[in-house]
Amino acid sequence: MTPGRHHSTPRLPRPVALVTGVGRTVGIGAGIAGRLAASGWDLAFTHWTDYDRRMAWGAEEDAATDIALDLRERGARALPVEADLADPRAPARVFAEAEQRLGPVTALVLCHCESVDSGLLDTTVESFDRHFAVNARATWLLVREFGRRFAGAPGSGRIVALTSDHTVGDLPYGAGKGALDRIVLAAAQEFAHLGVTANVVNPGPVDTGWMDGATRTELRGRTPLGRLGTPRDTAHLVDFLCSPQGQWVNGQLLLSNGGLA
Repeated sequence: MTPGRHHSTPRLPRPVALVTGVGRTVGIGAGIAGRLAASGWDLAFTHWTDYDRRMAWGAEEDAATDIALDLRERGARALPVEADLADPRAPARVFAEAEQRLGPVTALVLCHCESVDSGLLDTTVESFDRHFAVNARATWLLVREFGRRFAGAPGSGRIVALTSDHTVGDLPYGAGKGALDRIVLAAAQEFAHLGVTANVVNPGPVDTGWMDGATRTELRGRTPLGRLGTPRDTAHLVDFLCSPQGQWVNGQLLLSNGGLA
């Protein structure tokens, strides 16, 4: 080496993760994206502001911009993609944009959902169909698109999806999430030739703005640790599952809820 001359090690390219349902800065999706960025991933993420506008918490109009800025401050390239996942054409478009702008996707993390409370007697056919279009059909189409496009090294691919067992009084949401479980877990076997792992995480109740005071009090009392879950709690588990160290966890539905009974 010439005296006084320093040779830097070339920077290895960061792997690319696609995270769906990252529409609010306080959401689980944003927490997961931030944790992955800090762990060395580049991020494409989907958001759909029209969904938040019709929910009780309302829309954060600049959330996608703010989240992308936070990811870039953590060293990641960040690509927000607005997409209504009820549209069956959306998954292919999202993947194509992510690949064109960032490169091949190595990890798919599914945090999107449609969630409008209704029970067995008052759920409408239209609501049921939309819940299944977003929570089940879009999950299948995204997983399928990932499998068709994946060209990474065997053992490097990851699929992680968030689920829920809340069905009473929330029929179409819970039923759609039940379908999501089966779809994603099937990939652990069907994508074996690709060396892709697939897991489902049930984070339990995480207060991201949807709980009222009575709900918070009740759920704290039912949890041995005496607190509610946070996006950070879920993000740490997803980060592990997406890491090389998480490779041996495959085909599992994991409860990460602080021991909630």
